[in-house]
Amino acid sequence: MKNGKRNARKAGIGAGLASALVVGSALAGPARAETVAATGSAQTGPVPTSPAPTSPAPASAVAAQTSPPPAAPRPSPLQEDRPETTWQELRASVTGDKPLGDGTGLVTLEAPKRAEDAAIVPITLRIAVPEGDPRRVKALTLVVDDNPSPVVGTFRFAEGQRHFNLSTRIRVNSYSYVRAIAETEGGALYMTRVFVKASGGCSAPALKDPVASTAHLGEMRFRSFAERGEAQVQVRHPNYSGLQMDQLTRTYTPAWFVENMTVRQGDKPVFTMTGGISISEDPTFRFSFARNAEPVTVTAKDTEGRVFTQTFPAANGT
Repeated sequence: MKNGKRNARKAGIGAGLASALVVGSALAGPARAETVAATGSAQTGPVPTSPAPTSPAPASAVAAQTSPPPAAPRPSPLQEDRPETTWQELRASVTGDKPLGDGTGLVTLEAPKRAEDAAIVPITLRIAVPEGDPRRVKALTLVVDDNPSPVVGTFRFAEGQRHFNLSTRIRVNSYSYVRAIAETEGGALYMTRVFVKASGGCSAPALKDPVASTAHLGEMRFRSFAERGEAQVQVRHPNYSGLQMDQLTRTYTPAWFVENMTVRQGDKPVFTMTGGISISEDPTFRFSFARNAEPVTVTAKDTEGRVFTQTFPAANGT
């Protein structure tokens, strides 16, 4: 089913380009004909005699002809929204038949409008439940509508969160909506979205040499920033998407990525992540963190079944 959707999407892209060419030709045709008629090069009949003199037009009519047309009203934000056809086809596989509420005021999604590098697009998710609101968020799911595998990942919390920040880097394959879906402890879903202009992120070549990536596979880095109430963890892994081509063999590198990760502070999970091909090379996460005397343990598992674990002392960081 997923392969069928992917093929259908590729066919749709080809059809869209063909339609654009047809529309472009149709727009160019009449303009060219009007130019010929205006120059008189197609004139074959007798030259017309000068028209009889007429009385001058009223000043108001002249002003109406020479004045510039009034500026068109600016479109409202609703009119500027882009079609969400892909999401309508995708939604049932992501959220089932659950209703989706407006996530404004509950979760914020930050992303660049135009990404500098489609293979490492910075994304920040912020949970901020208003005072007096009893809701708590137990999971966040990140989706890129037009990626080959749209669900980037799901982040779960052992305890419902009222305030929590999480940043990472993702791949964006084409201009697309990026969505954050928050699930509360009561099971209700709330969504927010932004539109990101980026292209080719899932097929972009790996940044590091494959030999070097394998040599450092699974190595981890952890830092805490006490003054900011944050920490950052990185796992060295190529996170191949399956769409990257080996420039020497001209064959596609099989998908191979970190699919599960858990960060614990002592015995308490800070968050767990279930991810896919849309998380960038060397998965990196910055998150809300209150440092205490407990050590931090990070465990990651990739799609080949390899498990990487490392424990960092409580005093690690800046």
